[in-house]
Amino acid sequence: MEISLGVWVALVLGGLPFWGLLLWWWNEFWYVLPLKLRGSSTGAKLPPGHLGFPFLGEMHSFLWYFKIVCRPDEFINAKRAKYGDGVGMYRTHMFGKPSIITCLPEINKLVFQSENFPLNWPNVDIVGSSSLVAVHGSSHARLRSYVVNVINKPDALRRIAGLVQPRIVAALESWALKGRIKAYDESKKVTFENIGKLFVSLEPGPLLDTIDKLFEGVVKGIRAQPFNVPGSAYHHALQCRRKLEAIFRVELEKKKIRKEAVTTDLMDGLMQITDDEGDKLSDKEVIDNIVSLVIAGYASTALSAMWAIFYLAKYPNVFKKLREENMIVSQNKNGEFITSDDVSKMKYTNKVVEEIIRLANIAAFVFRSVTKEIEYKGYIIPKNWNMLVWVRYLHTNSEHFDDPMCFKPDRWNNPAKPGTYQVFGGGSRICAGNMLVRLQLAILLHHLSVGYEWKLLNPDACMNYLPHPRPVDNVEVTFGKI
Repeated sequence: MEISLGVWVALVLGGLPFWGLLLWWWNEFWYVLPLKLRGSSTGAKLPPGHLGFPFLGEMHSFLWYFKIVCRPDEFINAKRAKYGDGVGMYRTHMFGKPSIITCLPEINKLVFQSENFPLNWPNVDIVGSSSLVAVHGSSHARLRSYVVNVINKPDALRRIAGLVQPRIVAALESWALKGRIKAYDESKKVTFENIGKLFVSLEPGPLLDTIDKLFEGVVKGIRAQPFNVPGSAYHHALQCRRKLEAIFRVELEKKKIRKEAVTTDLMDGLMQITDDEGDKLSDKEVIDNIVSLVIAGYASTALSAMWAIFYLAKYPNVFKKLREENMIVSQNKNGEFITSDDVSKMKYTNKVVEEIIRLANIAAFVFRSVTKEIEYKGYIIPKNWNMLVWVRYLHTNSEHFDDPMCFKPDRWNNPAKPGTYQVFGGGSRICAGNMLVRLQLAILLHHLSVGYEWKLLNPDACMNYLPHPRPVDNVEVTFGKI
């Protein structure tokens, strides 16, 4: 007996709701049901939430809020509205793994400070499996100690303040000559020139321009869904990463053939540090760490500089107070560059720096993994799941910051409530270059405020939030000397 085409169509269409429901509940059946059937001796249960579709999980919802409607805070607010605040935890499936989102200070603090939640990038092959952000234990302690000493300690900051200023000053003069610039593009360029010098002793030129473009591709793939297919951000990031490895390997070999071991940049130092047995880092370890540290320093500093130009144009009253403080400093310096010691005394400038970093929200969330099952206030955090510490929610929540989306440096007259300001993460994994970012931003603010003025060409430009927040026009301004 033959079945007509119409019957087949009816069967397929009639079955769509069933298949849709099956797909929607698949991850719940696969990951959640076994945990519920096993039960807990204490009665603990999984945090509220839903794991979404196979493979994709809730990435469709994440992309909807971050990329389509451009309202990133609604991603968490939708979960709050549906499940309540509870203890600030929600289950989900994102970036290829079942995960627990945390968004309140108390649980965030636990995740940051506990050894049961080590840092875990979903696309670790992009940042480097032997890099500072990926290794643990003694390897992490050894690398972190060196990096902090080289780029984040007071003596290092004094040296760096003198090294980065000539390029910042020259960049601002070139912007004024152009008259019209895109702040993100120009900030990225000067930031990368300084990082290239500090990390690998590279001077501006075609090679550095090539490296810059490759890192742009790498950054776009860090928080992308890890689908290694042509055309995807992840696939492109891997290609860029391989090209960067080849370039840095050439620079590494050049340093090896020098007759004397000298330390002129971060790569030199990484080549020379040893462990307790006297073994040095392998070439792969050196390259992985250069790549990961450039990613961190490049994105955070360039984006902070862009947002500084954006917010100071939007809030002329803040710019006026900033200029007043910095003009006094400039007059006392008699044309000399400011130092890191000068920066530490510039109270209002430092408040502006903190407010820019808070609102920039460069990293909306931080990845951690779960090494053993934990119970927290009646909820289970399953082993081998991921933790997504949603720090953006802290900084845009009116319960933590009054009128949170308003640019108000004077809010830093008083410290933030404990646990509500985590732009650089926390615990032993707090950003190793957090003071370097602050220093470079303060130096830029000084030279901007004493010598230049600018105006936004698109003050109401729409925003992009992936991979990092920025206006779609990259903050286009008219720019000139005072």
